[in-house]
Amino acid sequence: MIQTATLAPDASGLDSAAAQLRAGGLVAFPTETVYGLGGDARDDLAVARIFDAKGRPRFNPLIVHVEALAQAEDIAVFSPAARDLAQRFWPGPLTLVLPLRAAAGLSPLVTADLPSVALRVPAHPVALALLRAFAGPIAAPSANPSGRISPTMAAHVIEGLGGKIAAILDGGPCAVGVESTILSLLDGPQILRQGGLAQEEIEAALGARVAVGHDNSARPVAPGQLASHYAPNAALRLNATAALQGEVMIGFGAIGGDITLSASGDVVQAAANLFASLRAADDLALQRGISRIAVAPIPNIGLGRAINDRLSRAAAPRA
Repeated sequence: MIQTATLAPDASGLDSAAAQLRAGGLVAFPTETVYGLGGDARDDLAVARIFDAKGRPRFNPLIVHVEALAQAEDIAVFSPAARDLAQRFWPGPLTLVLPLRAAAGLSPLVTADLPSVALRVPAHPVALALLRAFAGPIAAPSANPSGRISPTMAAHVIEGLGGKIAAILDGGPCAVGVESTILSLLDGPQILRQGGLAQEEIEAALGARVAVGHDNSARPVAPGQLASHYAPNAALRLNATAALQGEVMIGFGAIGGDITLSASGDVVQAAANLFASLRAADDLALQRGISRIAVAPIPNIGLGRAINDRLSRAAAPRA
């Protein structure tokens, strides 16, 4: 057990966080999507500590965060299409899976020994300031125990990883609320994980439909491909129009509940509220001495796809 420091996102806090990263420590930091658990992507021991702190399977690769496209091109081989997408959507909630450069200098643990790497430039001022202060690539999965609800506030990180990591940069709540969309460009464009950038926006940028990949729990090529993930302690029942006896209800739109993702039926607002609402419903179920959560239907368009992806994984049978 170590003492986890909570740092303000000012010059002193950023300097302390960067120093921890340079020393091989782990620092949680806010992005526009969720809080990430950062470690030096070039340091085998630091990356191993990420897996250990989260209890994450070693075969599940990590996303590498960089400050800008120029740094990303030192790590991966960009096709013209990949460069166009990066220029259009970075900084932002898009992760690109691309061929790894031979001299990238990353720990092989980051890529799970695959010949590809997942990269993104986060759209959060604190994340970008940390990347500038550290001056190197940061490997950062979500800052939560593996398989559990992703954190959108510093308090969520403390709840799950307090005592296991060096520090948390507290940048307030995350605006998007679901992880980045992961798009592979290895063999034609394919969405490996729905996320904070809607599929429709990617297709509009490419001028073509994009394939959607399937779960690959045995050998994932990117994060977010495990069938069971993002799970609360209580069991989930999806597409519910009303709560049954012994259930906490999460509502949406006209379907009310104990907790509501968005009373107006706004999928963007619902995405931002999703993980905090799952936590609140889990706490409420515990208070009531019950073990089930019902969730109202979410339209499967735009960010609704990312919400339904997370809910289906949270409701999946657990290993």
